[in-house]
Amino acid sequence: MGLFDVHAHLTHPKLVPRIDGAIERARAAGLTSVISNGLNQEDNEAVQALASDVDLVRPAYGLYPVDAVLPEMLAAGVEYPRTASAATAEEAASWIRDHADEAIAVGEIGLDGHWVPEAFWERQEQVFRMFVQLALDADKPIIIHTRKRERRAFEVLQEMGVERADFHCFGSRVKLAVRIAQAGYFLSIPAHARKAESFQAMLRKAPRSQLLLETDCPYLSPDRDALPTNEPASVKVTAELSSELWGEPIEAVTEQFEDNYRRLFREDP
Repeated sequence: MGLFDVHAHLTHPKLVPRIDGAIERARAAGLTSVISNGLNQEDNEAVQALASDVDLVRPAYGLYPVDAVLPEMLAAGVEYPRTASAATAEEAASWIRDHADEAIAVGEIGLDGHWVPEAFWERQEQVFRMFVQLALDADKPIIIHTRKRERRAFEVLQEMGVERADFHCFGSRVKLAVRIAQAGYFLSIPAHARKAESFQAMLRKAPRSQLLLETDCPYLSPDRDALPTNEPASVKVTAELSSELWGEPIEAVTEQFEDNYRRLFREDP
C-alpha cells in the first residue's frame, strides 16, 4: 500500500493552483492514498470532482463543525472569517447519504468549541449526531474534527456505538488521547509533530496500532520557511519521526501504519 494521508484539503484555494505538482510529489514520496476531506456542500462536490479525476485521491464527505451552525452564528452577529454554505446541514447530509457509496469515510465532522459559542453547542451536537448516524447507516468510518470539545465528541461516539473513527490533529490532553486510542479509535498525527511535544507524546504513549498519518494540508507544514503550503508528501516526515521515537526501522513503521489504515478504512493493499 505504501504511505497515505488520511486528512488533507486538496480543494483548498492554496492547493488548487499547484495540485498537479502536489500529486506528483506525493507519488514520489511513496503515497498511494490521500483522503481529501470536504468541509461543506460546495467543498464536497469539489472533492468528488477531484477524486473522479485522480486515482490517488479518496473522497471523504463531511460538514465542518463550524459550518454546521454557521448560518445561525452569522445571523446572531458572531464574527467568522468565512461565509456560510448555501446548503443547510440537512441538505448536506442528504447529498452525502446519496453519495456515501463512493466515499471512503464521512468527515470531517465533529464538535468545535473554539469558534462556536456555547449558545450554539446544542444545535452543533444535533448536527454531529445526524452525521454520525449517517455514517453508521452507510457502514463508513468517521473522520473527527474537534476543538475544545474533544471529551464530548468521544462520549457521543461511544453513546452511539461507533466502532471506526479517527480523531484528526487531536489538540486536547495526551491522557485523553490515550484513552480514546485504548477504546479502539484512531489518532492521526500531523506532519509538524517534530515541533509539537504533545504529538510526540502521543506517538510514544498511545497504542501504535491506533495511529495514522495526516497533513491537514495546506496547513501545519513541518517547515513553514521551506514549505509554506503543506502537501501530502509531508507525511513521510512523521513516519521518519516515528521511526526515531519507536527505535524501529522505517520499513517496520510503514508496515504498522499501513496495517492501521487498512483496519480503519477496509481498503485492501
